[in-house]
Amino acid sequence: MVAPGALRVVRCGGSTLRGARAVYLLCASGDFVKVYSVSTEETLRLMGGHADMVTGIQLNPQNHMQLYSSSLDGTIKLWDFMDGIPIKTFTVGCKLLALYTLASAEDSVFVVIPKKGERDTFQLVKVKLTKGVGQDLEGKELSVVLDGVGASVKHIAFGREGAYVVSVKNVNLQVYFFKRKLLNRFSLSTIKTKGGDNRFSCVVCHPTEDCIATGHADGKIRLWRNFHHKKDYTYSTLHWHHDIVMDLAFSMEGTRLLSGGVESVLVQWHNESSCQKDFLPRLGSPIESISMSSDGALCCTLHTDNRITIINSNLRFSRSIQGLIKSRDVKTGLVVDPRTKALVLNGEPGHLQFYSLQSDQQLFSLDIVQRQYIHEAGLKQSDLVKVAFSARGTWLATVEESEEVADPELQLKLWFYHEEAQSFVLNTRINTPHDNHITDMCFRDMDELGDDSLILVTTGRDCVFKVWVMVEDSDPE
Repeated sequence: MVAPGALRVVRCGGSTLRGARAVYLLCASGDFVKVYSVSTEETLRLMGGHADMVTGIQLNPQNHMQLYSSSLDGTIKLWDFMDGIPIKTFTVGCKLLALYTLASAEDSVFVVIPKKGERDTFQLVKVKLTKGVGQDLEGKELSVVLDGVGASVKHIAFGREGAYVVSVKNVNLQVYFFKRKLLNRFSLSTIKTKGGDNRFSCVVCHPTEDCIATGHADGKIRLWRNFHHKKDYTYSTLHWHHDIVMDLAFSMEGTRLLSGGVESVLVQWHNESSCQKDFLPRLGSPIESISMSSDGALCCTLHTDNRITIINSNLRFSRSIQGLIKSRDVKTGLVVDPRTKALVLNGEPGHLQFYSLQSDQQLFSLDIVQRQYIHEAGLKQSDLVKVAFSARGTWLATVEESEEVADPELQLKLWFYHEEAQSFVLNTRINTPHDNHITDMCFRDMDELGDDSLILVTTGRDCVFKVWVMVEDSDPE
């Protein structure tokens, strides 16, 4: 007899890609930093070393082959991302919630930290990166720049040539001018009228002019000018989004402004005009953040379904990298596809995702419910609840049901793997297979020599189990 080996647990991936803004296919993913290939969509490097979630990544302004990363573990790391090697680790000693770098601030970075002794209050501080030999150094020389800032990386932006920094929170905007040591504060009305909601959601600064763009909860975009003066400031308004503006980004030359939100549409504004705009629609899921490449040739959007979309400067889709979709409720449980060894579970609503643990990427998504999902609270919609594979993985059984608790609408579907299509094709649909919820199902655990050997058993809350077999289409029964 052979004694069973010890169980070994290996982390393969699946972390969200939206821990921080992507910097031209360098992105934070859990406590790792990932480097992707634009041409092949492959993960080139996985840089690990942080002991907690990575909250910010920025290229080193003095050397674009190097990358800074910040983490909740209280450290800032400097990487050679071409080789995936950590160069320095600076211990700050408190949680770091966001990271910013400036070309004019050599040997320093800016981070957002919790304010000591106060709950849910944050500060923007400047961290002096100590010079010295060795990899592990102290980074505890902090100087406060702004108080009462938001905790999100999207709530702070640095202005033209690092002359000032802007922070937004609730309905308040503050601008701090470094040379003059001047702080100007501006506030919008808190009163919500006719669907209007002035709360700030994000902020960016024009790269060459003194112009601040802010996104708001009601879908408006405001362009602020003359904010050097507390009373003479002006702003103009752009409006297309029907809900919160989730992020903004200026092009490298500043002639275009990109915006995104829950509509899954990337909007490109020209010359600060509501009339001149272009759209890239049907991007699949809400846009959480937008980044531009350093040469302006590509832009990158991160989506709520844990996906990166790469877009050309002419607003044409190029490629996408899909991570593990974090479903609201994994009703199917975790199942392994015998054919590909992929992990199979609920993906986007009504879909089944096949996720490779080896490459930490989604292989493909299968639309099971085959109905348009409507993003509206309170609607009773059908969703995928049960999955089972045959022994070789050539057959797939799925159960979908409506969200009605008392009288659910049930469908049992059988899918056959089509070699030419390289996907599962619907073979059989059975309406109301049981009189109540299906609690479990499985195929007979043996090789399928033919359709006559395929047997599926289902059990339900109607206190019945049923045995299903394949028959010819011509059979009247």
